[in-house]
Amino acid sequence: MFKPKLIDTLKNYTRDQFIKDLIAGVIVGIVALPLAIAFAIASGVSPEKGIFTAIIAGLIISVLGGSRVQIGGPTGAFIVVVYGIVQQFGINGLIIATFIAGVLLIIMGLTKLGNAIKYIPYPLIIGFTTGIAVIIFSSEVKDFLGLKMGSVPADFISKWLAYGQHLSSVNIYALAIGIFTLLVVFLWPKITHKVPGSLIAIIITTLAVWFFHLPVETIGSRFGAIPSSLPRPVIPGVSFVTLQQLIRPAFTIALLGSIESLLSAVVADGMIGGNHRSNTELIAQGFANICSSLFGGIPATGAIARTATNIKNGGRTPIAGIIHAVTLLIIMLFVGKWAALIPMATLAGILIVVAWNMSELENFIDVFKGSKSDAAVLITTFALTVLVDLTVAIEIGMILAAFLFMRKMMQISSVEQAVFPAHQADEMFNPEDLPKGVDVFEINGPLFFGAAYKFKDAMKVLENPARVLIIRMRNVPVIDATGIRVLRDVDKEIKKKGTKLILAEVNSIQVTGELKKARLLFQIGKGNVKDTFENAIKRANDILSEAAIVHIPKNNN
Repeated sequence: MFKPKLIDTLKNYTRDQFIKDLIAGVIVGIVALPLAIAFAIASGVSPEKGIFTAIIAGLIISVLGGSRVQIGGPTGAFIVVVYGIVQQFGINGLIIATFIAGVLLIIMGLTKLGNAIKYIPYPLIIGFTTGIAVIIFSSEVKDFLGLKMGSVPADFISKWLAYGQHLSSVNIYALAIGIFTLLVVFLWPKITHKVPGSLIAIIITTLAVWFFHLPVETIGSRFGAIPSSLPRPVIPGVSFVTLQQLIRPAFTIALLGSIESLLSAVVADGMIGGNHRSNTELIAQGFANICSSLFGGIPATGAIARTATNIKNGGRTPIAGIIHAVTLLIIMLFVGKWAALIPMATLAGILIVVAWNMSELENFIDVFKGSKSDAAVLITTFALTVLVDLTVAIEIGMILAAFLFMRKMMQISSVEQAVFPAHQADEMFNPEDLPKGVDVFEINGPLFFGAAYKFKDAMKVLENPARVLIIRMRNVPVIDATGIRVLRDVDKEIKKKGTKLILAEVNSIQVTGELKKARLLFQIGKGNVKDTFENAIKRANDILSEAAIVHIPKNNN
């Protein structure tokens, strides 16, 4: 059900909580300003597009979202994808991709895929998150050092080669501003958490550049003045050809948006003891991205750092998120023109801190030291994110993770002929009572296409099968079409040799349901599918007795 948290929180809303939400919203709005500008510039678009996104998307996510305290807006996770789309398809392509991603997010929410996002492998998430952090850092080297060079190459290796060629053009003033920004952002929290260190760094460095006329590049010198009003919404035109070209990057935006927003909501739940509505959150994220694209903005999602800031400053309802968006709007209307004076080196320093926080180096090392399969997914996703493309990294990472998971399932699956040693005897069955003319095999683990070959190989040993073949399935939790086909083929083959098949201990609801759908119970005979091994033995004795009666020789007298 689509039910925004705002509806619930307004039922018993108090004046005291409004004051807390007001303070938290204003603080988060101030924190969000430099980040919105920095993320937009790093993504290859003009700074005001980041502000538009933070205002429009941030407002909608708070009004329609499934979390009490989620703060939405542009984030570092989108930088790589957005930059790639802008380079290949231009700003109009980015607007269309963001619009399509919004539609996909709404579909994901309506089809209740919110809970399914948690099944994305953790090594894959760490791999592309750390990869994105590396790319963000490498993209900010030019502005951090103040290098005099043209446009930075998109390719990771070419980018660092270009830096090396222009290293002699380092601007000592830009470097000093960048280092100062890093120190302030890292050390300021030791003084207070009420005012963000990034804002302090921006104020000091901007005043220093303006007062001393330092020869460094600013937002204004690169992009011009920042607009002091929102643009008119424009519906993007989408052709079938454009849709084909942009569906993959749009899917990546939707996937990243869903992962980051729900991760942020989970973190927030842990901090406030709440419980978010994942599908409602996805629908809200979808509408937010659609509206952001209509106003020329960039993709948006839940921002973990801003959400945590909101909580730490007393925000407990979506009202704080709404106030955060209003605060940004007021800043843009009345103070936006001064943002053009912010040095690019300052924004580079802020983004380097963002990259460091995103890198999750400790988690990266922990996963790398784990199982070989998890390490393989981690390294593959990380390398492809940095060296190739994030979309490719996610696709290949998911496929690799799926194959490695299937490999593990094949390893734990087994098909063995039961020999019943005395110390492993069933409580309900004495091994010595196994009738002559009965073979027993047991399947352990899921009987799916990856493990079906083991079953086929095990059945090959039955060159001269007994009159009855019992297959125990007590440890088979799931079965797929391939597994059913193998059982069907085995039944056909042994029937030719005069052997009857009995399936014993088919207790899994999923397995029973699939057997009924495939009409395999009809082929084998409903009486030959038993819920216990004891009943299967009784059925085997009946079959042997029937066969003995049929073969009694006639008396000539």
